[in-house]
Order: sequence, then structure tokens, then C-alpha cells
Amino acid sequence: MRLRPATTKQSRGLQSTAAAASSSPNGAVEAVGTQPATQWVQKTITLPQFPRGCHVITRKIYEAVPELAGFEVGLANIFILHTSASLTINENASPDVPLDLNDALNRLAPEGPMYRHSDEGPDDMPAHVKSSLMGPSLNVPVSRGRFALGTWQGIYLNEHRNMGGARSVVITLQGQLRMDGRKYGGAWNH
Repeated sequence: MRLRPATTKQSRGLQSTAAAASSSPNGAVEAVGTQPATQWVQKTITLPQFPRGCHVITRKIYEAVPELAGFEVGLANIFILHTSASLTINENASPDVPLDLNDALNRLAPEGPMYRHSDEGPDDMPAHVKSSLMGPSLNVPVSRGRFALGTWQGIYLNEHRNMGGARSVVITLQGQLRMDGRKYGGAWNH
């Protein structure tokens, strides 16, 4: 059995046709509607070694996914494949912000003899604690070919080790491409 498309109202009074789904006798789900299919893009990038501290990587993320310019709306997941580094979004205008953020993390998880896990050096276990506090991933809205970040927001890689090495980051884009197939220009805006 197939259902008719449902019409829904969206913001600004625009109309769209949403796909309605139904189950067929064999259990498969059928979708009927006029919206474009969801597009997925996934890339793993390797960032160079950074010194211990918080580093804005927004431009590097943009440059890694030129496909972003073709998305009308969607979501980006950015995930770091390490347990001693993390990601966050924070102010990108003042050079004091990353310094203060790193200082605060060092106060929250200082180096010292209080850790049992110390085989990889005195900075290793505090790095795991900081990584757990900050988190390994970010979800960023995508709108009109850009990350929908605020004016002063930037994507940061937080390196919690003295010599952490190169870092791998998985970037996954999911969303709808522009209906006309074109790309937005100048995706870099932060």
C-alpha cells in the first residue's frame, strides 16, 4: 500500500512535500515524495602534528570537504580518532581564548603522580581526562554550502599531549544538495 505525500508548512510560509512511508507485504519500506534524496559524504583527513594547546582548524575542515558547497541543508559530524586529543567549538577572534582554554584544562587535569596509567609519560593520562571532558566529536549544522557557525565561532583541535603526532579526523556530511545542482561560492567564512 502506498500513501499520498503529506504537505507540511515550513518557516517563512514555504510549502514542501514530505515523503510518506508505508510497509509493503514483504516488509520493505517504500517512500513517496518529491524532496531530493539525502546525500552522504565521508572523508578521513590527517592533520599535521600540533604542539600542546588549542588550535583553530576551521579552514582545514572546509578545505577537506569541497562538496560542502553543494549542500542546501544538512549536518556535519566531525570526529577525531584519538583518545588524547579532542574537538570543540569556541571563539576564534581573540588569541587569548585558546591560551586560556588550555590553561583551564591543565588546571582541571594536571600532570602528577596521582594517576595509575602512566606508562606513556606524565602527560598521557591527563590528556585522556581532558579528551573525555571536551569530547571526540562535533555536530555542526550546514546551511547553503557553509557550516552554520556563529560570527565568532571556530572549530578547534585540542592537542592534550606534548608530542601527540599527526591526528586523523573523520568528516561526515549528510543532507540535501541544492535542487538546481549548482554550488554555493565562497564556503569559507570563518
